[in-house]
Amino acid sequence: MELLQLKYFQTVARLEHMSKAAEELNIAQPSLSKTIARLEEDLGVPLFDRQNRQIKLNRYGKIFLGRVERAFMELKEGKREILELAERNQHKISLAVSIPRVLPDLLGSFLKKYPQVHFQQFVHSTSSMKRHLKNGEIDFCISSVPIEDPEIIWQPLFTEEIFLIVPPGHRLEGRETIYLDEVKDESFISMHTGYEIRNLTDEFCRKAGFMPHIAFEGDEPGVIGDLVKQGLGVAFIPAIYWIHQKKPTLNRLRILEPTCQRTIGLGWSKRRYFSETARQFHQFIFEYFSNISSRLKEMP
Repeated sequence: MELLQLKYFQTVARLEHMSKAAEELNIAQPSLSKTIARLEEDLGVPLFDRQNRQIKLNRYGKIFLGRVERAFMELKEGKREILELAERNQHKISLAVSIPRVLPDLLGSFLKKYPQVHFQQFVHSTSSMKRHLKNGEIDFCISSVPIEDPEIIWQPLFTEEIFLIVPPGHRLEGRETIYLDEVKDESFISMHTGYEIRNLTDEFCRKAGFMPHIAFEGDEPGVIGDLVKQGLGVAFIPAIYWIHQKKPTLNRLRILEPTCQRTIGLGWSKRRYFSETARQFHQFIFEYFSNISSRLKEMP
């Protein structure tokens, strides 16, 4: 059994299509088929169910794939550990987030203490972050949806309130609190479908007994705030965005019912080897969000 065989098997198992796997691996399909057949012969069991030209990973294949992926993960982490000992990889951190607004201040604060560190930053969905963590492609992820997997640790950092902002001159401008169903007939400005915050706020509205009328969708919170200022609708805003506003110009309303909150957490793989720099960042990030949590509690 060779590493190349296992790599080929991993690709075929992911795609469940021999031609596509051969194309991705840049080898001839007959050669790939023979490699998989020899692997199955070595194991003594078929790894795929075959029907005509279709293949599907069977229960033996699923068990074996899990072991193969863990083996490749261990090899990758072994390489990372050796590179750190050789002082070639010790100042790099890869970080994925589903909440990009936290990055500038967080990373800026860390780099003031450790200016030699190089960050690789990615914006991913929760499912994508889970896959990258398991494959050893990133050190950490920050998300507002818990990542559940036996190989991943997801630890809460802080819980924040979600407010509603309304335009100047709006009928609710003089209020400090509202019940969410009071804005059921309003036009909403929101993040695109698929963003964690959009899924969360849609669920808040469902709990309040309505589906929001989305007048505008975007992927930049600052633009959403500008659209609210123009009187084009109302919008949800997490507290962490509000505390970074030097001179807030919009009226912020606390939602009494339903409870509108989200918990942001840090995720990492149990199998991931942490460099000294990664360990420093791990400690720093909990201290940073502890400070953020204290500031949120001081908000009126």
